[in-house]
Amino acid sequence: MKLTYKLIPAVVLAALGSTAAHADVLNVVTGGATFTGSGALTFSADLLGALDTGKISAAAYGAATPTITKDTDGFYTNINVSAPMQTLSLDTDSLAVLGVGTKGGLTLTAPVVKSVSSGGSLTVTDIKADLTNNTIYATIIGGNGVGTVTNFALWNFASIVGPVKYTGPGQYVDDISGLSLTADGFTKFSQALGLLSLGKAAMQGITDYGTIHSVINTKLDLGTPAIPEPSTYALMGLGVAGIALARRRKAA
Repeated sequence: MKLTYKLIPAVVLAALGSTAAHADVLNVVTGGATFTGSGALTFSADLLGALDTGKISAAAYGAATPTITKDTDGFYTNINVSAPMQTLSLDTDSLAVLGVGTKGGLTLTAPVVKSVSSGGSLTVTDIKADLTNNTIYATIIGGNGVGTVTNFALWNFASIVGPVKYTGPGQYVDDISGLSLTADGFTKFSQALGLLSLGKAAMQGITDYGTIHSVINTKLDLGTPAIPEPSTYALMGLGVAGIALARRRKAA
């Protein structure tokens, strides 16, 4: 049996013992397990080279936090995009992790470059890793008639290294590697960015788009003591008053 859980704001789950203010917490497993996490997409050197060819700029979208560095000549040396976990899918019988989703992403903007691009933009956000089918889904928002497409199969991946089953409180770290663009992904990617012959050739030469580093932290919630009802407070007050009166009579 598969269940997909959405994260809800920690302010709503304060009684569940969130790990940090304004963090997102997920109450999933019977017994009070809570989950927080993030995923970080790192572009491969080949993908960075293709972005350099098209003079394509990159910027954060939504809740994601990018790290973008260039050398002194203005060429990319690193693009890493970290995003908070938003969904988690578990097999409720085996507690195997079937999928993890994040929120936020990156916007790529291509200028007009002769033989490379006629100009355009593509936003990739809300990435979801399907660990059963080795597929990375995302919401894409593209120019040049692409529009918004949700749950879009953008990449396939070759392997995953790390634990993929919930076995108790702790930290779970996984690396998904060998991202390859799907056929439909290449079509949408090219259309949204307005890629021309040289731009498409640069994209076609990429065999590995990068890796996704996933971190999930879990803990057991011991619960929050119940707050007494007003009537309970009244009874407690009467009890204390009665004890005090009895002591005074005994002293007399």
